[in-house]
Amino acid sequence: MNVVCLDLEGVLVPEIWIAFAEATGIEGLKRTTRDEPDYDKLMEYRIELLHEHGLKLADIQAVIAQMDPMPGAKEFLDDLRQCTQVIIISDTFAQFARPLMEKLGWPTIFCNELVISSDGEVTGYKMRCKDTKLTTVRALHEAGLETIASGDSYNDVQMILYSKAGFFFRTTDALKAEYPDVPAFTEYADLLAAIKDVL
Repeated sequence: MNVVCLDLEGVLVPEIWIAFAEATGIEGLKRTTRDEPDYDKLMEYRIELLHEHGLKLADIQAVIAQMDPMPGAKEFLDDLRQCTQVIIISDTFAQFARPLMEKLGWPTIFCNELVISSDGEVTGYKMRCKDTKLTTVRALHEAGLETIASGDSYNDVQMILYSKAGFFFRTTDALKAEYPDVPAFTEYADLLAAIKDVL
């Protein structure tokens, strides 16, 4: 049995931190896992910027409430879920994901959690496990499943390489150059066709 493992941000929805950066005018919040492979370093940097500007979870959630999936994303996901199981494996946080999951038709998502103080300040974060995406794919294999994976960032590379088939979607030129053997697509129809070919 196959399970398709998809990244969330950059594949199905816009990058949350970039949208928040644009809403607040804080350029530093535009850094993502496309730019910084070390997720812990990236999150510590983000939390420091939030503190510096006095921004809280509610400020981020207000921006997320106005966000929509990328054009064609829900239709792609609906088509894909008709022919195989799909899990979104994301390094985003449960406090961010809910309104976006509603707009995508409530797909299954595995993600992380923010640590929030009593006054709504982001004070830290809890990852589900070490190397969340790779660990999840390995666990699915242990459960007797085969995985097909797609993502756009450095933190997706391990799950893509470890799966029986993997694809970049709307990734950077740098990642395409670094991993030339991974097929890269920019249109949902092409990604859907590639996944169907290996199901």
